[in-house]
Amino acid sequence: MSNKERVVQAAGELFGKKDPSAVDRWVSPDYRQHSSLAPDGPEALRGLVSSLTDGFRYDGARVIADGDLVALHGTYHGFGPQPLVAFDLFRVDADGRLAEHWDALTPLVTDTASGRTQTDGPAEPGDLDRTEANRALVLDFAEKVLKGADYSVLTDYISTETYHQHNPEAADGLAGFGAAAASWAEQGKNLVYTTIHRVVAEGDLVLLQSEGEFGVPVAYWDLFRIADGKIVEHWDVIAPVPAELPHTNGLF
Repeated sequence: MSNKERVVQAAGELFGKKDPSAVDRWVSPDYRQHSSLAPDGPEALRGLVSSLTDGFRYDGARVIADGDLVALHGTYHGFGPQPLVAFDLFRVDADGRLAEHWDALTPLVTDTASGRTQTDGPAEPGDLDRTEANRALVLDFAEKVLKGADYSVLTDYISTETYHQHNPEAADGLAGFGAAAASWAEQGKNLVYTTIHRVVAEGDLVLLQSEGEFGVPVAYWDLFRIADGKIVEHWDVIAPVPAELPHTNGLF
């Protein structure tokens, strides 16, 4: 069984079937938690699963696997009064158990600038032979544009013909991104990236977990789809960094 299959099955039993005993089958005794939703360790995860209501459900959109890291992108219903779009990232240990978890969640928006949802679009990774080239492209983009804020090279990385946007406040295309960025800046929310913590790449899909500021300290989770050497689609979650966490592991 691949790490992707392990994580999908474990998540299905934990959050689909809401089965606390799945912790015994799938979770390492040394499970390390970075989420703001639960304390550290497997027993805390068991408690979280046990607390899920009958109406709770998870709608998965896509899964990306890269070595011992597996990322899920989807929507939770029942964690609060409104649905939450989320990225979950799991590290799988050598025994095939979930050993570490990070996440970021943001409210579901039904009326978006592009007309696209926060999770629709291609679900399965393609161009699997291009994984490393696409990883390198996105990491270079992250260093020069996201961290370096050199927007003069934007078209070296993002397609000028097709750029599908899933951020709810940005319309499609580079013009849509520019208009959204200008609006955010007027609100005192400049896109500032300081650290790229992790990258998960599979084929034409590359996910970045980053840290920075967006008016306040935030976690940036950006998922890019690449075609013919250019970024053609973008999904994201921008989540404020909590002042306190229920563990000492940090958010990243």
